[in-house]
Amino acid sequence: MNIAAISFDVDATLIDTDRVIMRSMESVRDELKERVPGERTRSLTVEQMWYIRDQEEKGFEGSLKDYDEIRRRSFFRMLDHVGYTGPDLSTRLNEVYLKHRYNDIEPYEDVVPMLDALGSRFKLGLLSNGNNYPEYFGLADRFDFAVYAQDIGIEKPDPRTFQITAQRAGCGLEQLLHVGDSLVTDVEGAQAVGVRAVWLNRDGASNETGIEPDYQIASLAELPALLSLV
Repeated sequence: MNIAAISFDVDATLIDTDRVIMRSMESVRDELKERVPGERTRSLTVEQMWYIRDQEEKGFEGSLKDYDEIRRRSFFRMLDHVGYTGPDLSTRLNEVYLKHRYNDIEPYEDVVPMLDALGSRFKLGLLSNGNNYPEYFGLADRFDFAVYAQDIGIEKPDPRTFQITAQRAGCGLEQLLHVGDSLVTDVEGAQAVGVRAVWLNRDGASNETGIEPDYQIASLAELPALLSLV
């Protein structure tokens, strides 16, 4: 394959972000129930809170997402949803959320063995649209380069994100392999600039997009064998 470097998406590729966010939301809901008694708060579900958060994120479509601002607006809307009119509680909700959001993150079980197997053969790095840095999930010293959308001002699948990644990896685009869970942002984005892409399909989802990844795996445990055989 003539691969010199491998870039990884982070969310849903290296860490189960949705699970962590759900647990953090549950903590915020418990805090709300304690501080804002009433029927509206008692009936508030994590799914409703997630919906509120998603609606705020949609306000950033077409622009770079500011996750701190999305979260701040979401908490204001949640307080309004339960009918709260007292002194500002959004700061406290944010503290509760962040305590769990960044203390409970762990990589998937297949991540560390995969890094151990590949770290001596390839430069390994990150290319993410999110805000989960490797120090948050115990892998601060495992990567040679990192590109985060919020730091460079552009998001995948913008071709420039992959070009910057190759530059930081010190290789050509044809020597870079990208691994991620999204067919659109990871696979199609990478292939558009000549970067080969591995679709990590952990849940066995069907592909009805017309996007054809160069390779498909169900676990990162398959990646070392793929790189040794192809």
